Amino acid sequence: MLEGHEPLALEIDSVSHAFGARKALDNVSCAIAPSRHCVLLGLNGAGKTTLFSLITRLYNNTSGGIRVFGHDVRRQPQQALRQLGVVFQQRTLDLDLSVMQNLIYHGALHGIAPARAKRRAEEELERLGMTDRAGDKVRKLSGGQMRRVEIARALLHGPRLLLLDEPTVGLDIDARQSIVDHVQRLCRDERLAVLWATHLIDEVLPQSQVIVLHRGRVLADGPRDQVVAEVDANDIRETFLRLTRDGDSKRGAKDGDRAA
Repeated sequence: MLEGHEPLALEIDSVSHAFGARKALDNVSCAIAPSRHCVLLGLNGAGKTTLFSLITRLYNNTSGGIRVFGHDVRRQPQQALRQLGVVFQQRTLDLDLSVMQNLIYHGALHGIAPARAKRRAEEELERLGMTDRAGDKVRKLSGGQMRRVEIARALLHGPRLLLLDEPTVGLDIDARQSIVDHVQRLCRDERLAVLWATHLIDEVLPQSQVIVLHRGRVLADGPRDQVVAEVDANDIRETFLRLTRDGDSKRGAKDGDRAA
């Protein structure tokens, strides 16, 4: 980082991770600038959730380095995690508590006093257009509404980097688009950096940075249009298909050479 320049929102340097003999991530390196919308695009099993688990310290990275706004997650976990808001693939709201109770409880986990947590929760719910649902039990909400509450919860402590792991899985088209639009506004209006993991190609926005992750390896990384141009494809869908097909062909050739 140059003197006087803001550090990268996220920097991942030569990170690998294995579960026994299975390598889930293989020498992964990438970076996201502040206020950047970045899509981590990969099929199920590509390693997206493993990478999220390393960034959030659910798993310990024993190779390479991971830094959040300049803070190493292994050596400075508190400083790094303070900058993170996370929406996991599996929903984690308490269904029997109200929306507001869920948010205030999350605030308490971050050391936020109840009164301040309530004010922050009201601000986030207003931004989502869900002020009228604050007193409702979570189980009464639709899937899309639950996801929006989880985003509000992730932003309660004022992070500068938001991680979303397959946030639209199981949602209908309208609910999906609502989540995509809301996160896009957060990047634009709040200068929030976003890492959005998905296998859905249509969630890559025109202004998105795209990291294509396949079988634990980064196959492409850059602005969407640049990545498309480098592959000489017509669009991001064709780009993704070409990259992953070529990646599988090269891997198959290497496996064949080893077997020989």
